[in-house]
Amino acid sequence: MSTPAPANIEFSVDGMTCASCALRVETALEQVPGVRTATVNATTDRAYVEFDQTVSREALSLAVEKAGYTMRSQTTELSIQGMTCASCVGRIEKALQAVPGVTVATVNLQTETAHIDHEGLPVQQLIAAIEAAGYEARELTTMFETPVAAADSRPLVIAAILTTPLVIPMFAAWFGQDWMLPGWLHWLLATPVQFWLGARFYRAGWKALRARTGNMDLLVALGTSAAYGLSLYTLLRHPEMGGHALYFEASAVIITLILFGKWLEARAKRQTTEAIRALQALRPATATVIREGVEVELPIEQVVVGDELMVRPGERVPADGEIVRGDSSVDESMLTGESLPVNRGPGDTLAGGAVNLDGVLFMRVAAVGKETVLAQIIHLVESAQAKKAPIQKMVDKVSAVFVPVVVGIALLTMLGWGFATGDWTQAILNAVAVLVIACPCALGLATPAAIMVGTGVAARFGILIKDAEVLEAAQSIDIVAFDKTGTLTEGRPKVDRLIGVGMADDNLLAIAAGLQRGSLHPLGEAVRQRAIEADVLPQEAEDISALAGRGVKARINGVDSWFGSRRLMQELGIEHTALDSAVPEEALSGRTVSWLAAERDGKRVLIGVVMFTDTVRESARVAITRLHENKIRTVMITGDNAGSAAAIAKELGIDDVRADVLPEKKAEVVAELMRAGQRVAMVGDGINDAPALATADVGIAMASGTDVAMHTAGITLMQNDPRRVADAFSISQRTYRKIRQNLFWAFVYNFLGIPLAAAGLLNPMVAGAAMAFSSVSVVTNALLLRRWRPQDNGTAQPEVKVTSAALKEQREF
Repeated sequence: MSTPAPANIEFSVDGMTCASCALRVETALEQVPGVRTATVNATTDRAYVEFDQTVSREALSLAVEKAGYTMRSQTTELSIQGMTCASCVGRIEKALQAVPGVTVATVNLQTETAHIDHEGLPVQQLIAAIEAAGYEARELTTMFETPVAAADSRPLVIAAILTTPLVIPMFAAWFGQDWMLPGWLHWLLATPVQFWLGARFYRAGWKALRARTGNMDLLVALGTSAAYGLSLYTLLRHPEMGGHALYFEASAVIITLILFGKWLEARAKRQTTEAIRALQALRPATATVIREGVEVELPIEQVVVGDELMVRPGERVPADGEIVRGDSSVDESMLTGESLPVNRGPGDTLAGGAVNLDGVLFMRVAAVGKETVLAQIIHLVESAQAKKAPIQKMVDKVSAVFVPVVVGIALLTMLGWGFATGDWTQAILNAVAVLVIACPCALGLATPAAIMVGTGVAARFGILIKDAEVLEAAQSIDIVAFDKTGTLTEGRPKVDRLIGVGMADDNLLAIAAGLQRGSLHPLGEAVRQRAIEADVLPQEAEDISALAGRGVKARINGVDSWFGSRRLMQELGIEHTALDSAVPEEALSGRTVSWLAAERDGKRVLIGVVMFTDTVRESARVAITRLHENKIRTVMITGDNAGSAAAIAKELGIDDVRADVLPEKKAEVVAELMRAGQRVAMVGDGINDAPALATADVGIAMASGTDVAMHTAGITLMQNDPRRVADAFSISQRTYRKIRQNLFWAFVYNFLGIPLAAAGLLNPMVAGAAMAFSSVSVVTNALLLRRWRPQDNGTAQPEVKVTSAALKEQREF
C-alpha cells in the first residue's frame, strides 16, 4: 500500500519569548503521532509542520497548549457584496459565529470585508454561511501581511517614569546628596512595575513551569521577585530603616531595562524583515481593468485571470501576465536585482511589482494572488527565514538545559555566600545577579537573525535561497559544475555552416528545417531561422518524434530521416570514419555539430552536417575568475562534442570538461564528483537539469524574471548572469560568518557573565542591563549584513530573454 502524501501547515504561536520556548513547542509537536517534522521560529513566532493526512489540527493545537502556549487561529479574509447598513453587519457576523469552529468574526461595513478566525475550516464553508444569510462573498489573498508587528513602547515609557524616582537618589548619593525616598514610596513605585508591567514575565514563566521546563522569563521572574520580596520583608520588619536598606530599585530597574531591551530587539527584528516588507510594498492596491471596453479601477483582489489591464507610465504592474499591446521600458530591479530597465513589447511577459517607465501597456492577466511570481518569491524568502540551519541544532540542545542549570547555579550561589559569610541579603542579591545575567535569548537569536537578514538582502538582488540548510552548505562549496547552453553561453545559437554529403546546402537546410518543425529546442529554432533568412521552404515531415538527449526522427518524402548528435549517428550504425571525414577538424573548434542521416537503399547513411555557434557570456568569464579567486574548481557538463566543449572551456578558463553527456547522465557526473569527497554545486536552467540539481549539495537554477524554476534547486537566480553564482556563495559565507560570530559572543557572554555574577562582582542592575543588551547586540550584528552588495552590482550585462517554452525544452543534442 502506498504511503499517503504528507500535508503541511503553517501557523502562529502566541506566548513564546525565547529560543527555549520555540524548542519546547517544537518538541511537543514532534511527539504528536503522525507528525514528521516540526520547525518553530522564535523570531517570527511561526511554526511549520509536516504531518500525515490523519493528523488533525486539534491534535496540533492541544500539543501546543500542553507546552504552555497558544496556537493562533487560522485567519481568513473575505470580500462581501450586498451590505447596506449596520444590520447587515450584525446578520453576517451572527451567521459566521454560528459555524462550528469559528472563534471570532468581524465584519467591516466601510471596506466590505470580513475577518474570520477559525479552526482550519474550508473557505467554502464560510462563504456558504454568508450566502445563506443573503450576501455574496469571495476569498481575498492574505499573502501580503506585514510579518512582524511594530514595537510597542508604551509599557517601557510607563516603567521608565515609575523607575526614574528610584534611580535618581542613587546617582545623587555619589555627589553627597541624600535624596532617598521613604521606604513606603519605594514600594509604591516598584509594585506596579513588578506585577503590572512585569506580569508578562510571570505569565510566560508560569507556562514554562507547568510544562516542566524553563525560559528567560522564568529567570527574570525569579530574580526580580527575590529582590522585591527581600525588600518587602525588610520594609515590614524594619520600617524605620528607610529606602537605604531596600532593593526595590533593583527589581524595578531590571524589569525596565529588560523591557527596553525587548523594545530594541523588536525594532531590530522588524528591520530583519524589511526585505519581505519591501517585496510586499511592490503590490499595488488597485488595477485599471478593461471591462467591456471601459476602463474600471478595481481593488487588486478583484482582478481575475484573463482580465485585460492597462498599466500607465510610472505605475506598478498589478499581476503576472502577457503584453497584448504597447511598448515600454520596465524596471524589474526589485524582482530580479537587474539594475538596468528592459524593453518589453507584445508577447513579452510581465511580473507583478515591476514598474512601467515610459509607455502605456495593455496586458492579459495570467496569474493573481498567491500564484504570482512576487507572491512565490515572498513565500520562498519567508520559508528560508523560518527554517533552521543545521548549526542551530547544537544551540537547541544547549537551550534545553540552560535555564535549569542557571537556576541550579543561582541556588548554589545563594547557599554558598550565605553559609560562607552569614550575609544572606548579599547572598540573595548575588543569586539574583546570576538569574538576571543569564540570557538564552542571545543564543536563540544568533542564527535566525543572521539568516533573516542574509536571505532578505540576497533576495533584494535577485538571489533566492530556499532554506537555511542550503545557506550553510553553500558557504563551503569546493566545485561548481555548470551546464553550458544558456548558462555559460547566451543560449541563442545560430547556424554557422552547412555541409551536405551528396546534396546541395539548400536541400540539406530544407530537410533539417522540416525535421525541426514545431521544436522548441534552441538548435531547432536556429535551423528554422536560417531557413527563413535563406528563403528556403522546409520539407514536409510526418511522424515526428523526439529522441531525448539525442535528436529527432521523422519521415521526409516517405523516407526515415534523423537529425541529432554524434551519439545518435553511432546508434544508427554510421561509422565514425564517415563522421570524421565529413567535417574538417578545424571547423569543430567552438562549434556545436548536429548530423543528418536518412534511409537509402535499406541502409542508414550520412547526408549532411549543420554546425552552430553560441556566444559566450562575457559575465561567464568574470564568474569563473571570481570562483577561482575563492579556490573553487569549475567543471562544465555538456552534451556537446568534445571539441566544441573544450574550445569554450579553454576560452573561459574552466578546469574540467565533461562532454557528450546526456541530460539524464548529468546527475551521475555530479555524483561522481561528490564521491571524491568534494562539496559540489550544480548550476543549470532548473528544468532539464533537475536530476543533477537535486543530486548536488547545492543546486542553483538560473532563469530570467518570470521563468524562475523556484522549486527545482536550493538557490534560484532571477538574472541569467553567472556572476550571481559567485555572489550567492559570497552572501552565504557572510551570513554563516555572522552566525558564528553571534554564537561565539552569546556563549562567551554567558560563560563569563554567570561566573562573575556568582562571584559577587556584578550588581543585579548591571546584570539586568547586560542581559537586556545582549540580544540587541546579536541582532544588531546580524543587521550589518544589510550593507552587503553584489561585487558587480550596477554593471550587469544586458538581459537575455529566454521564454518559458524554450526553457522547458532545452536539451543539448
